[in-house]
Amino acid sequence: MWQNFAEYILSRCEKNPTRICEIAVGKFTQVFDYLNEQENVEIIKTDISPNDPSVIKDDITNPNLKIYENLDIIYSIRPPSELQPYIINLALKTDTKLIIKPLFNEDINGKNVKLKLKNYKKASFYTLGV
Repeated sequence: MWQNFAEYILSRCEKNPTRICEIAVGKFTQVFDYLNEQENVEIIKTDISPNDPSVIKDDITNPNLKIYENLDIIYSIRPPSELQPYIINLALKTDTKLIIKPLFNEDINGKNVKLKLKNYKKASFYTLGV
């Protein structure tokens, strides 16, 4: 499933290079690692509590917008429900495509924003602007 999720993100890469950010990366890096190996991708990862020096420290509830300038795609894997509206707002503010992979069978907490449910091979996730 994670390979399928990463493939979908890669299929949305329309620029060369495509600038991507994973928000609230935590300790799961399989998707990031796959995307980071691609030639046409520039990728960063952010988290409020970075677990290694390659993660940029940022609080999504009060984001440093300079970090997210000129991004093409933002994605997040299993972000807590209370953070989802902040991630959506960031994508809207920066006019960036958004892909959120929630916990299994979890609905998205989008407040007034409607995200589209996508199924790609064995992966299910929500998108905005994609």
